[in-house]
Order: sequence, then structure tokens, then C-alpha cells
Amino acid sequence: MDLASAFPPFGLRVVCGDLELRLPDDAELLRLADVAVAGIHPPERRPFVFPWNLGEPAEVRRGLLQFHWSARGKMSPELWALELAVFRHGEPIGIQSVGGRAFGVTRTGGTGSWLGLDHQGQGIGKRMRLMALHLLFEGFDAADATTEAFDDNPESNGVTRALGYAPNGVVRQERQGEPATENRYRMTREAWAARPDGHRLDVTLEGVAPVRAMLEMDPRS
Repeated sequence: MDLASAFPPFGLRVVCGDLELRLPDDAELLRLADVAVAGIHPPERRPFVFPWNLGEPAEVRRGLLQFHWSARGKMSPELWALELAVFRHGEPIGIQSVGGRAFGVTRTGGTGSWLGLDHQGQGIGKRMRLMALHLLFEGFDAADATTEAFDDNPESNGVTRALGYAPNGVVRQERQGEPATENRYRMTREAWAARPDGHRLDVTLEGVAPVRAMLEMDPRS
């Protein structure tokens, strides 16, 4: 038995041109940790609730490994998060996460992401989000998709708005000991279906059915 047969998320692939989303193996996680250590954002920015990417390189690498191992181990129909590495030309350059809580009932999925500084400003963030939305709506039959970003993260807010999400509230969060404003967004299936041609990428999905079965996404007879 291969790894994808034993744990179906390892067989999931989302491919669009030179980009691929899939679960990384441990060797790829180490390469991904090097991307995080090299930098995700300018030092004055604070895009995360917890600054997991700051600190001694050994601590960042260890923390990244532990986070991904934990996400795999906790995956269940009630709560799951696919922490998909973003590969470009075979090299990991960031993470595009897709997750849900009681997804079989709510049909609501959320997304989050990060991208190495060297790969930003090239349209990759927009493409990987569209790939994640394709997986949610076309692969997992989601009813809607949600995301959020702090108010002082203009790049993330800009991508979200450009893709046609609707505002879905504003909340105050505790971020590293200080209050911060978080913008929340929602995209419905209807908005996804009505997206412009420029957002209709040629995306290939592989290994979706076993993941749907594992996470009990399909209605029970």
C-alpha cells in the first residue's frame, strides 16, 4: 500500500500551469521551512496572530514541522485543514491552506496562505487562491468560501476583494498583545459561478474522491 492509499490527502493534486498544490512530504517541509526563514513579510508587518515565522531559524523550522504534523494528525470530518504546499516548477514557495468545520453539513470552507518574499508581486498569490477556490467549489462542492485578513495587510485584502469576495464583518482580534482589526470575507457559489473569464483558470484536480470519502463530504444515503 502506498502513502496516498493509506492517507488520501497525500494523493490530492491541484495543478494550474507551473503551479501545483499538494501536501508536502517531510523533506519538502524542510525546504519550505527554509523559504519561511528567508522571509515572508517585511519586518514592520504583522500578518499573523502568532508570529510563528520569527525567531531563531532552528525554532522556525521545528515549529513549522510540528504545525504540519499536527494538522495531518487532527484531520477528521468534524474539523480538517489541508495545508497544501505551493510548488512552482517543483520547488515549494509557500502554503495555501483549505479547511472546514463540519463541512458535510455547512458546506463552508475557509482558506489561508503565505508566500515567500522572493515570490511575491508576480500574481502567484491570486492564482493559488483561485486554485484553492476551484478545489472547494468544483472539487468539494462547497456552498461558500470564507477568508480573513488584518486591516494592515493591503496585499491580502486586495487579492480577496479583486477576486469578488463580499465583506462579511469586521472583528477585533488580539495580535501579539495588542488589538488589531480583522476583515472577514465570503464568496458564495453563485458569485463563484459568475466570476469573470479572467478568473476561470485551467485547473486540474486529482485524488479528490478519496479525500471526500475520508472526510465524509458526500451526503449519506
